[in-house]
Amino acid sequence: MHFPGKFSEQLVAEQLHKVSLSFLVDDLVVRRGGIGANIAFGLGVLGCSPILVGAVGADFADYRSWLERHGVDCAGVHVSEVAHTARFVCTTDDEMNQIASFYAGAMSESRQIELHPIEAKAGKLDLVLIGPDDPEGMLRHAQECRQRGYAFAVDPSQQMARMDGAQIRDFVTGADYLFTNDYEWELLRQKTGWSDQEVMEKVGLRVTTLGAKGVEIVRKDGTSLTVSAVPETAKVDPTGVGDGFRAGFVAAITQGLGLERAAQLGSLIATLVLETVGTQEWTFGKEAALARLSDAFGPEAAAEIAPILP
Repeated sequence: MHFPGKFSEQLVAEQLHKVSLSFLVDDLVVRRGGIGANIAFGLGVLGCSPILVGAVGADFADYRSWLERHGVDCAGVHVSEVAHTARFVCTTDDEMNQIASFYAGAMSESRQIELHPIEAKAGKLDLVLIGPDDPEGMLRHAQECRQRGYAFAVDPSQQMARMDGAQIRDFVTGADYLFTNDYEWELLRQKTGWSDQEVMEKVGLRVTTLGAKGVEIVRKDGTSLTVSAVPETAKVDPTGVGDGFRAGFVAAITQGLGLERAAQLGSLIATLVLETVGTQEWTFGKEAALARLSDAFGPEAAAEIAPILP
């Protein structure tokens, strides 16, 4: 939904302990989404072979068809017999600020999913990306990755607010990649009580998106790399921008590109999402993508990324 005003102008500083607000919105659009599905969609569009893992309701049939048409394997999706598919309800104001609510629904059943049968069917898992899901399911999947030796990435995202410090510490330990945005990174340190160095003793690589400032990548030895954002033609809808970055980054990493090139491709996909209303309505064309990569990062970057693009 869209609120034609500014949330900040409706908040009274002296009354924040008892907020009671209703925003009259001027638009309602229902779209496909969900972080796991958004990332899998992006990977499919980029020519990879993503396997979506999660729990849904019986209302998922149309969505499944859409994802499969875009290259997503939905064999790892569990269908609940009692709950609806999870829903995210979000209102955006004129300054691109957002207020949202999330209904978990069938998501709580994802804890019942085991990764090993999925691996057995696929033959090999290049990387397991565990995004925000049922907290118990997130912890169980991270534990299974550690036990079975799967390379895995953690992206606690919105569930950072739900999980306590002990759960977050357990979740991220042993991950090859830790994805957050800059706000979530500060919240992670606050909740875990860990210093920057202590976090890096637990994970292989920290990838922190910085909005319009791009992304910061910090290696285990403390060295860092910053990659700027691809300039946008318009800021249309910020929903799913981080998911787009993750899709581009993971597509590049799993196909052998280095960190800088992976972040540059991630930055491009994030911008494509930003320029489009909805999280899965963006389109990809190789020629246009290479032109934008060249403009933003130089022709050498575009040439190195080109071989992995469909």
